[in-house]
Amino acid sequence: MKPVSLAHVSDLHLPFEPALKPSQRLSKRQLSAWSWRRRGAIQRPEIVEALAADLRAQAPDHIVVTGDVTNFSLPAEFERAAAWLSALAPVERISLVPGNHDALVRVEPAQGIDRWARWTRLRDQTWPFVHRLPGDAVTLIGLNSALPTAPLLARGRLGSQQLQRLETILRDEGRAGRLRVLLLHHPVAVGAVRWRKALADAAALRALLARHGAELVLHGHARDSRFDLLEGPRGAIPCLCVPSSSALPNPRDEGARWNRLRLSQDAEGALAQVQVREWSVARNGFVDGAVRTLRLPSGPRG
Repeated sequence: MKPVSLAHVSDLHLPFEPALKPSQRLSKRQLSAWSWRRRGAIQRPEIVEALAADLRAQAPDHIVVTGDVTNFSLPAEFERAAAWLSALAPVERISLVPGNHDALVRVEPAQGIDRWARWTRLRDQTWPFVHRLPGDAVTLIGLNSALPTAPLLARGRLGSQQLQRLETILRDEGRAGRLRVLLLHHPVAVGAVRWRKALADAAALRALLARHGAELVLHGHARDSRFDLLEGPRGAIPCLCVPSSSALPNPRDEGARWNRLRLSQDAEGALAQVQVREWSVARNGFVDGAVRTLRLPSGPRG
């Protein structure tokens, strides 16, 4: 296969000062507005601008965004996020899945997630999406784990229908010999986050992956970067998380990072070289961090 480069960013929390209506204050949005008084000093617009510039300079073949693009699920935020994404790269070079902040409360699709249809490219509004990259060797499979929850909760759920469709997709894409890269917002590994932030049906997803496999899983939601291994039928499946790609380093956040992945193949099978790009306060920009080379699962698929 021809090498493919991916940029993985997450939890952008694009800066936005809310002007909540009285009816909007009687919801979870008010809690987020109070939280933003602190988070607004951390989720910095200058880092967002530097991130966009760094992504353009690094010029990956494709950019994946694993949720929490907004903060309050306000219609104006979805519109502003669409403008930011449109300026970042051509539509066909970006794939996006939503996070819990993008589903903070129930929003009419036309005022919310439908404004990102260019980057989900769903058929009949049915998740997961399947984005086959040019060259037909890599398939991005996007899951929607975002749903409105009670105050103080940030849990996610896929649901039985989405999991059933995912099982078919993994089987078919595996039999076609494509590298399957799974995208979602919430962590999959056991104990990655506390109960109130966890994926409710993570165990069902892990069982499905153990049966049908995938080559790579990418997610966000955790405050720190993570590298976990998930059980697969042909060996361990690497599972990578990036923290907020727009946050200043602070006692609760590792600081802005994004991962540049290079997917390739040698005589022994598929590889993923992972180059961390991390925010440097001293240099006021993104710099190279750690490098890791991962051997992806190999062998008969499906």
